[in-house]
Amino acid sequence: MSSFVDEVNLTLSSGHGGAGAVSFRREKYVPRGGPDGGDGGKGGSVRIRQRRDLRTLVHLVGKDRISAPDGRAGQKRNRHGADGEDLVVDVPPGTVLIDVDTGQTVVDFAEEESVLLLEGGRGGKGNAHFATARHQAPRFSQKGEAGISMNCRIELRLMADIGLLGLPNAGKSSLLSALSNAKPRIASYPFTTLTPQLGVVRYAERDVVLADIPGIIEGAADGHGLGTKFLKHISRAQRIIYLIDLSDGDPAETVKLLERELQRYGEGLADRQRILVGNKTDISEDAACTHLRDSYPDDDVFCVSVATRDGLRELTARMVEFVHADRDT
Repeated sequence: MSSFVDEVNLTLSSGHGGAGAVSFRREKYVPRGGPDGGDGGKGGSVRIRQRRDLRTLVHLVGKDRISAPDGRAGQKRNRHGADGEDLVVDVPPGTVLIDVDTGQTVVDFAEEESVLLLEGGRGGKGNAHFATARHQAPRFSQKGEAGISMNCRIELRLMADIGLLGLPNAGKSSLLSALSNAKPRIASYPFTTLTPQLGVVRYAERDVVLADIPGIIEGAADGHGLGTKFLKHISRAQRIIYLIDLSDGDPAETVKLLERELQRYGEGLADRQRILVGNKTDISEDAACTHLRDSYPDDDVFCVSVATRDGLRELTARMVEFVHADRDT
């Protein structure tokens, strides 16, 4: 099983409240003992908590149902039943919890730190609560309140400032490795990247988080290749880098292909701010870079070589300016 898991389905349940007790005092020197049944304990609640040291949902795999403990029943002598402990489910930053039955997003951990998701059931009252002048020996109590269940889909969406998008073998992993502290797997064949990668790019004492996802191919929006499965990981990024292999065909057509797939995928990805980066200037003709710039005169276009590091400093400076312009206003 892969150590990177970005989606799990769970049924979460809060605990049932404990039943109230039916009991009467039976003491040698108390001839008219009254009811003394204690209340049941509250069922455990379900809390979802963001934990910043987590990077995947692998710890939730195989746990189809998770329930908080029930409250304990009340006891004689007015003793209260023990409350069930709260169940805490830890998730990485950026996780979204969706109610499967309604399709609604219940909580987004891009904004929240901890959420009480399901309240535990209240404990039932013991018979001591129901004694009156007319009814001094009630022989009944309340049942505990039932807990609540929710069928959930928990999705991880990486928290990145810029998403890195391109065809297989465009050099995304190499660029991420050259610009950041990330050490992704790099090889000379397509689909080297099988899971999303995050890297922190630092320049002029400022940081930018860059996310690389597996390569997009034509038809990705219809489920071809790997990219469509992971496009959700750049859904939070307000800016995207289109990485184009200048040595492979028409770079302008590659941009159009990526645009089409993002448009078909939706969620506004095709309308995000972007930088076009032509890679492999060391093995491509100068005309390829010129063609890319002429085809998209209104875009920021950089032509670089990750292999020789030519142009990377200028690209890094622009990325930092790109991200921090909004933060500084």
